[in-house]
Amino acid sequence: MSLSFSQSPSFLFTSESVTEGHPDKVCDQISDAVLDEIMAHDPEARVACETVAGNDVVIVVGEITTKHKFDVEKIVRDTLRKIGYTNPEHGIDANTCRVDVHLHAQSPDISAGVSDSLETRSNGHVTEEDVAKIGAGDQGMMVGFACDETPELMPLTMALSHRLTRQLAKVRHDGTLDYLGPDGKSQVTVEYAYGRPKRIHTIILSTQHSPDVADEKMFADLRKLVIDPVIPSELLDDDTIFYYNPSGRFVVGGPTGDAGLTGRKILVDTYGGVARHGGGAFSGKDSTKVDRTGAYGARYVAKNVVAAGLAERAELQVSYAIGVSSPISVNIETFGTENVSIELITRLVEEHFDLRPGALIRDLNLRSPIFQDTAAYGHFGRPDLDLPWERTDKADALREAAKSAAVAR
Repeated sequence: MSLSFSQSPSFLFTSESVTEGHPDKVCDQISDAVLDEIMAHDPEARVACETVAGNDVVIVVGEITTKHKFDVEKIVRDTLRKIGYTNPEHGIDANTCRVDVHLHAQSPDISAGVSDSLETRSNGHVTEEDVAKIGAGDQGMMVGFACDETPELMPLTMALSHRLTRQLAKVRHDGTLDYLGPDGKSQVTVEYAYGRPKRIHTIILSTQHSPDVADEKMFADLRKLVIDPVIPSELLDDDTIFYYNPSGRFVVGGPTGDAGLTGRKILVDTYGGVARHGGGAFSGKDSTKVDRTGAYGARYVAKNVVAAGLAERAELQVSYAIGVSSPISVNIETFGTENVSIELITRLVEEHFDLRPGALIRDLNLRSPIFQDTAAYGHFGRPDLDLPWERTDKADALREAAKSAAVAR
């Protein structure tokens, strides 16, 4: 019989992150840059934008219904420049690459079900402000997670992996390590003891680089200027393993080294494999798509549950049917770390959170152009961004409600 999370005396767990120059992340950022441009001018638009990047070509496809006139080619080139792809030797050149665009309007069948949910079609007239009016843009299940391993209530392996890739980008952009290219990856393995982080077992850094830099210099720089500034020294010991560019050479990178595609780094976007993953990818999708909105709402719930001290770990699954406003199911799992009963946590979630898509759009301000910055370095646990679904503004109310319920017993 397997042990529960908190009973295992020792186990290893690994998560990874990738830099903004990773070809899949390039595509995510382009798709979300298109979304943000449209949301800034037409918040009611419907957007499902997918991007493919290959050898000196970017292809943008999807379904977009909007009143706003926008220049996809300009968005693509501006995004590539922002990342740092201005040299063809790095994998793609923003100034000279080919950009192909193939977009059409959203299916009228899907549009009708989203604009007028099953509830409103059954019950008759409602006002535009009624959140029940918006039906889910697709069926599926979405998952949100939080744990108390880090201040941002994210798994430690995921938080550390993102810190490393953000630091890689920082020292590249500010010129500290001008021989680095935009593409790169990190991976962190943590040893846990009885459910709590004990030490870092392994750190892997792979980064694109100029062909003339010596390995010894690069490896020393990566330890001094990337790892040491962001990794807590108390988690490192003499047995921690470090791998730098273990393939031996990483000169060819970006979309030349490997084709990119929107939505192919879903565990980097979320919880690094610590939690289950439901639904689909996020980038390029407007807020009527519950793949994105439902996942944001589920994270909002889980984070507030943990911030309130109701559990040390919380994973919430919510499911939807296309064209229906109310969730089909809501389930919460605390992995034996709950400080009050699961029944009480479930009741408090039902009382304090409205997980209908229209309510989440309203409460989390999801018709705003706030998405491009989430397309690299994760959609959750972002202390560098003020994201509505990352706020713990309901933690106090949950805590007080739980105390009142205990007194009432």
